[in-house]
Amino acid sequence: MLVEIPDPEVILSIVIAFFVGLFALYLYTKIHVLKANSSTSNLERLDYYERQLIDMKIRLDALDLDAETRNDGNNQDEQKPVENVPKKQELIKNVIVSGSKKQRLPNLNSSDMIDVILGLIMEKPMTSHDIQITIGRTREHVSRLMKKIYQDGLVERNSQSKPYAYSITELGKSKIHSMKKSPVVA
Repeated sequence: MLVEIPDPEVILSIVIAFFVGLFALYLYTKIHVLKANSSTSNLERLDYYERQLIDMKIRLDALDLDAETRNDGNNQDEQKPVENVPKKQELIKNVIVSGSKKQRLPNLNSSDMIDVILGLIMEKPMTSHDIQITIGRTREHVSRLMKKIYQDGLVERNSQSKPYAYSITELGKSKIHSMKKSPVVA
């Protein structure tokens, strides 16, 4: 039996084609792994930038609120002399009557703050965020107060909406009316 040996060029071309195929397979697996890693790193990068944007938005809102407070404070200082600074009780009554508030309230005790909040809610139902912006307190502070007021039965909350919208109850209205009738003690 005679076996014919192919030309060395044919054998060489087959061996080269085999190694080129192995090299192409190696490159394909490396590129595929890099793409998988880059997509997860891209997601991590997107999450990082999203957190940064949210943080910047919160800071910008705080700066806008602070600038608005300063502007309103400057306008009121020009209109009123320093001697006519209202007392806490007068300020509470003014906020309850006016219903809108642009600058931060002074430090009030819990019952005074509850009276202010009830006065705000008396005009229209408000969310915790609306109350927070209006009275200039932290979210946690307002949430604790609203929980206490709700448990005392002075307000009711609409649990159908998120965040809860608070409205005043008859008990809360009677508390406001009794406060308006009582004399102001300075």
